[in-house]
Amino acid sequence: MTDTLNPVPTQVEIVRREPLFKGFYKLDKLHLRHELFAGGMSREFTRELFVRHDAVCVLPYDPQRDEVVLIEQFRVGAMGKVDNPWLIEMVAGLIDKDEQPEEVAHREAEEEAGLSFSALWPMTKYFPSPGGSDEYVHLFLGRCVSEGAGGLHGLEEESEDIRVRVWPFEDALQAVRDGRICNAAAIIGLQWLALNRDEVRGMWK
Repeated sequence: MTDTLNPVPTQVEIVRREPLFKGFYKLDKLHLRHELFAGGMSREFTRELFVRHDAVCVLPYDPQRDEVVLIEQFRVGAMGKVDNPWLIEMVAGLIDKDEQPEEVAHREAEEEAGLSFSALWPMTKYFPSPGGSDEYVHLFLGRCVSEGAGGLHGLEEESEDIRVRVWPFEDALQAVRDGRICNAAAIIGLQWLALNRDEVRGMWK
């Protein structure tokens, strides 16, 4: 909704950008000012920005069997936060600069789960942590055949050790309810499917 009396600010001025670290990811320090809701510009302030490639996450779904295919793998960021840092997730990967999100979805499905998709359904796009990271995530639903899916997958050169499992959709949704699935992409993807499942099954069956 647009407030005509108080329009949404649009102006940002980056005064200076300092590179703090550059590895697989980057960390920059930004000195900036921005337009205020009340009008005028803010004072100059600083923010550290974690610079990442944008990402693609895709939920493999078999509409005939009403099953989803989820993966499990170790996640270093979960250590010390939950009892078990092997998280239940969707297939996912980072976008290289010359790739389209749909290409990443197909590539990662093969690498991480041994799956191929006959169709992709765009679900949504979102920022997982815009207070300190510029990562932007593209979410898809991927139409697959779940029969026979499973086993161990991943690229050895990337130190990936991935276990693939087939879940009845209702079981996966229950795992969101009880907290066994605790990462944003999988929660959003499964809730989206819960809201749109009848339409998806009608279109894909």
